[in-house]
Amino acid sequence: MKITSDAEISDIKKARLLLKSVTQTNPKHPPGWIAAARLEEVAGKIQAARLLIQKGCEECPTNEDVWLEACRLSNPDEAKGVIAKGVKRIPNSVKLWMQAAKLENDDFTKRKVLLKGLEHIPDSVRLWKAAVELCNEEDARTLLARAVECCPLHVELWLAFARLETYENARKVLNRAREKLPKEPAIWITAAKLEEANGNTQMVGKLIERGIRALQREGVVIDREEWMKEAEAAERAGSVTTCQAIIKNTIGIGVEEEDRKRTWVADAEECKKRGSIETARAIYAHALTVFLTKKSIWLKAAQLEKSHGTRESLDALLRKAVTYRPQAEVLWLMGAKEKWLAGDVPSARAILQEAYAAIPNSEEIWLAAFKLEFENHEPERARMLLAKARERGGTERVWMKSAIVERELGNIEEERRLLDEGLQRFRSFFKLWLMLGQLEERLGNLDKAKEIYEAGLKSCPSYVPLWLSLANLEEKTNGLSKARAVLTMARKKNPKNPELWLAAIRAESRHGNNKEADNLMAKALQECPTSGILWAASIEMAPRAQHKSKSADAIKKCSPHDPHVTTAVAKLFWRERKVDKARSWLNRAVTLAPDIGDFWAYYYKFELQHGTEEDQKDVLKRCIAAEPKHGEKWQTISKAVENSHQPTEAILKKVVVVLGKEESASENNDQ
Repeated sequence: MKITSDAEISDIKKARLLLKSVTQTNPKHPPGWIAAARLEEVAGKIQAARLLIQKGCEECPTNEDVWLEACRLSNPDEAKGVIAKGVKRIPNSVKLWMQAAKLENDDFTKRKVLLKGLEHIPDSVRLWKAAVELCNEEDARTLLARAVECCPLHVELWLAFARLETYENARKVLNRAREKLPKEPAIWITAAKLEEANGNTQMVGKLIERGIRALQREGVVIDREEWMKEAEAAERAGSVTTCQAIIKNTIGIGVEEEDRKRTWVADAEECKKRGSIETARAIYAHALTVFLTKKSIWLKAAQLEKSHGTRESLDALLRKAVTYRPQAEVLWLMGAKEKWLAGDVPSARAILQEAYAAIPNSEEIWLAAFKLEFENHEPERARMLLAKARERGGTERVWMKSAIVERELGNIEEERRLLDEGLQRFRSFFKLWLMLGQLEERLGNLDKAKEIYEAGLKSCPSYVPLWLSLANLEEKTNGLSKARAVLTMARKKNPKNPELWLAAIRAESRHGNNKEADNLMAKALQECPTSGILWAASIEMAPRAQHKSKSADAIKKCSPHDPHVTTAVAKLFWRERKVDKARSWLNRAVTLAPDIGDFWAYYYKFELQHGTEEDQKDVLKRCIAAEPKHGEKWQTISKAVENSHQPTEAILKKVVVVLGKEESASENNDQ
């Protein structure tokens, strides 16, 4: 650093005078000499700095900081000589011996210097560790044997020594270490890891148990949090049995009996978040020995196996779970589903048959069995199961599923009979009314369909899809004014419902009444100011110049986390060819609402246009994993009779085709 300005030169002069006064009045004060030398160094007068620090060494020959500073300021050729003088004056200075070793160029000489230092300071752990690091394995073992004699109370040296020894010798070393350090948990844990590494796993649990008892006798407080960290460390080191033994013996220490379940589940979930899967598994395994019949813990343990275990480990856990909790539907269903996903339909069927025996009146089990047969193209088996469920007095869902089977098989009369029968029993179940109305619509009996929708609305006036179906039917058969009347009535019966407002707005738009659509949108946003679907439609309807301000209003009014608004903004970026921003916003939308298939379809369509093959595969894979069930366009396609049993991938691609057609129609209208 070069001093240039007059001000700096003046400051240097003042400081020099001040430090000169310090070193003259108190020459035995080391910081004064160090500061004076550094001032000259900063001023660029390196020779003056060396002379000053040399004087400091003469005045304060037993201060290691002065010698270290003198070494730093010396020429490389002179530094060794300076440090040699320093260690002669202060032979017990670890810092000086370390510096002396550092100045050497090769490991052999460095080690020689460190060993010389150890002759003077045999209890310096730092010098022993530095010397060991420079040795080969054989020499390191010899050095550590001497080190533990000189520093018997330093656990790291014992552990390092044990690691370098053979199995038998390592056991002896650790036994000696325990004698010297009876309060040190690390020795017991290392002994357990040693046994595990040598295949002696039955000793691991015994060692940890004995260790904890021995430590407690010595007055050591067993801190379960610290031991849990040790368990996680053992897992990371690959010592899974040691990890499990630590958890088993320490997880309950200091936990009140009534808090055990909650605390252990929280512990396991935290471990899972940190990626310590074996530790979490060990916590659940121990918890299940205490709470054998707690469904929630079995379920958590099963979810862990599903995410991080194998199909075999999950199957084994669920088998054990239903032995202790045979009335827990969810555990049977999970087991059956996993078998089904693995392609083993007979095993899934067998599990569900066992489940019937355990819970004969469980509708969930009956419906799962129906779904298994139905999805695997066994309609007769599915039909038989549903018939039995109806005989047992099933709920409205059983009648609905029964009608769905007949619809798929093309048995119109049987479908109608089942829906009529279902409605006699469950008049307030809106889906049966909707399905019966849709059946008549498919057959072209539009007047009959209208009667059914109207009858359904008397029983279920708050079910919006029934109102929408009636409005669509009126629009098709009697024109906009009738549909408008239905939607107005629907809004009176169901105020502040965004879907009904949106249907009315779209109806006006379809007939070219853009001004009326805008008026309705303004009213809709007054009544439902935080509705994402309305704001998204408002952005779509706005002229290009207003897109930005509408988007800002939407984000402000709804939330930056509304998936509908997020998708609408993404589409604007897409149109403007801002590819990276569009991708980011579409990704955010599917992350916020993975169950809405329409968002996945937009994202996939976008990647087909702008992404790589890898991007397209990634979106497709994520969509299949999410198994979306909702979305306006998604449900229209997925619930169509011809698309029954179609996989998620096929539905996604069909929705993308529909979006493409809509986009083309929209562009033609704009022209």
